[in-house]
Amino acid sequence: MKIDILAIGAHPDDVELGCSGTIAKEIANNKKVGILDLTKGELGTRGTAEIREKEANDAAKILNVAFRENLNFKDGFFKNDENHQLKLIKVIRKYKPDLILCNAPDDRHIDHPKGANLVVDSCFLSGLKKIETIEDGVFQEPWRPNNIYHYIQWKSLKPDFVVDISDYFVTKIKAVKSFKSQFYNENEPVHNTPISTKNFIDSIEYRARDLGRLTNVDYAEGFIAARLPLIESISDLK
Repeated sequence: MKIDILAIGAHPDDVELGCSGTIAKEIANNKKVGILDLTKGELGTRGTAEIREKEANDAAKILNVAFRENLNFKDGFFKNDENHQLKLIKVIRKYKPDLILCNAPDDRHIDHPKGANLVVDSCFLSGLKKIETIEDGVFQEPWRPNNIYHYIQWKSLKPDFVVDISDYFVTKIKAVKSFKSQFYNENEPVHNTPISTKNFIDSIEYRARDLGRLTNVDYAEGFIAARLPLIESISDLK
């Protein structure tokens, strides 16, 4: 299956928090989008791997993605090494995305920048024909995405560009709230992690509103480019 965009997250819910408004918008524009989670988030204080898998599938249905897969890397302990790179290369070559969205290059959770570096390195290696991978008994052709963009997570990193998600912010919030085990619920007495507080769930909206305010739209998501972006004409910038 050839897809347009592959959104990758170290944990189930990373993609929803970081770029689900953009995903929803691209799907509405007839782009084929898939989600790949690197781990099951099994080290999370709240919930279980099984609960998060169900929540991830619920979110995927809300976003209407073409597929959602999990590489089952070890939460907290996966590495940017040959073994993990080869597994990710097989997915990249299988789906041949033109664009990859992935974790923030700098963040509070150690898996986020680690996942970002793993994706960037794997995308480069995926384009080398002398690295051989096999899928269903067939040698895979080399493939390197045209662009890699990092979504923004816990830290307020400065984006290189933003995407107007004003018409898709409601969908984003709905997808995020599919992860009921992770985020704030006013009927729950204990909120014992940084992301289970009301402040955090509110921050999703006020960040999107602030990026929108700065670019004269209602809501926006920001991205950091792995390499210098190129446009055809200066008039393309809004």
